[in-house]
Amino acid sequence: MTSRKRDLLIDTAQLLFYQQGFRATGIDTILASSGVAKKTLYNHFKSKEELIVACLRRRDQQLLALLKDKIEQFTPQQQCELEFAPIMAFFDGLDEWINSSAFFGCMFINASAEYHSQDHPVHLACNEHKEAVRQLIQQQLNGLALKDPLNLAKQLAMLADGAIVAAHTCNDATAAKRAKQMAYILLKQSL
Repeated sequence: MTSRKRDLLIDTAQLLFYQQGFRATGIDTILASSGVAKKTLYNHFKSKEELIVACLRRRDQQLLALLKDKIEQFTPQQQCELEFAPIMAFFDGLDEWINSSAFFGCMFINASAEYHSQDHPVHLACNEHKEAVRQLIQQQLNGLALKDPLNLAKQLAMLADGAIVAAHTCNDATAAKRAKQMAYILLKQSL
């Protein structure tokens, strides 16, 4: 069972970590922004890294929910999109997020860059998220007569990550739209 203070700490830390970076954001900044006492923080989290992992897990839930919602609500705008509607919707969800005021790059790419040791709990949480995204993509491929759906899901996930990086580092607001076009080509070639 979670408490309101725990949720407040996660919400506050998540926003600060996302906007300012993980190592650059200190516990004192999180406490000052949240108004929560240090003792309360350490009652819920043993370390800053444990708080980071909690924030990443929350972000994972939020981002996957956004993408799943977009997939469920997809209305094809072109006839060619009907055939691959779920994947087209996935990239539309990515485009919506990238072009929102709440976009500061990928929290998971940022965290894994700061915590690069592959056995670190923060890095592991990032890897779990990327695997969950790949699985979401692969689920959307079910029912299509594809040559190698696992490999295609990995390619599409890589394409999505590339769009996120291009949008963030190059201020490319059209990155997800172009990734969607490339995804369509990959899908057609994989039949």
